[in-house]
Amino acid sequence: MRKLAASILLGGMLIAPLHIAMAQDIPTVSPREGWAVHDSDKSYQALVEAVKTAAKDSGLGVVTEAGPTQAAADRGIEIPGNRVIGLFNNEYAVRILRLSTAAMIEAPIRMYVTEAPDGTATLSYKLPSHVYEPYMEEGGEKLAQAAEELEQDFASIADAAID
Repeated sequence: MRKLAASILLGGMLIAPLHIAMAQDIPTVSPREGWAVHDSDKSYQALVEAVKTAAKDSGLGVVTEAGPTQAAADRGIEIPGNRVIGLFNNEYAVRILRLSTAAMIEAPIRMYVTEAPDGTATLSYKLPSHVYEPYMEEGGEKLAQAAEELEQDFASIADAAID
């Protein structure tokens, strides 16, 4: 029984790196519902920097930033570039908080930069209207308006970043 368990564990460990490599692609052909996905010709690092610059130029700030790539490298594991960048500003925070305390758990809204095997990068994000959908009954039309404005901001940031 121990040998069988060890074999299953070893097999899973051998397959796991393949699963990690395959999980990096976010398809633009049939994207996830409620997501915007943009391919780019930029490198991973160039796209990360372009998102930060475009966000600043649009009046949104980088509130959070996280990714496993460097931490994995520090452990001797190489994975494609992977960075989540949370964007928001105090104007939206105050507006949304007045409409729905619960909705603020969604702030900041994140953009996601992933590195493709060919060295280019993809920019993805959940549409703010999709993110705030569960709170619309509470926040009403004013929350829908704020979400639409955020959606326009995110689209502008994406356009500027991938150009």
